[in-house]
Amino acid sequence: MIVCLCRGASHSVINSAIDDGARSLRDLQRCGIGDQCGSCHNMLRKMVAAAAAEREAAMVAAACCPVHAPAVIPSPA
Repeated sequence: MIVCLCRGASHSVINSAIDDGARSLRDLQRCGIGDQCGSCHNMLRKMVAAAAAEREAAMVAAACCPVHAPAVIPSPA
């Protein structure tokens, strides 16, 4: 789905920019997304916020539930 009509930027293009480090509307505008009429700004802000929430949730999950090391089976002596 196209989010930024002026630049023809789709959801996937915007998510790629966010995955590559865009953390704000200003960052997206530096990528050439949302730098024209502004009608997409609310959606862009929501997308950035959703990505930030996902990153935060992943960090909390990683801190709360560390990956267990595989069981070590003692070798016969």
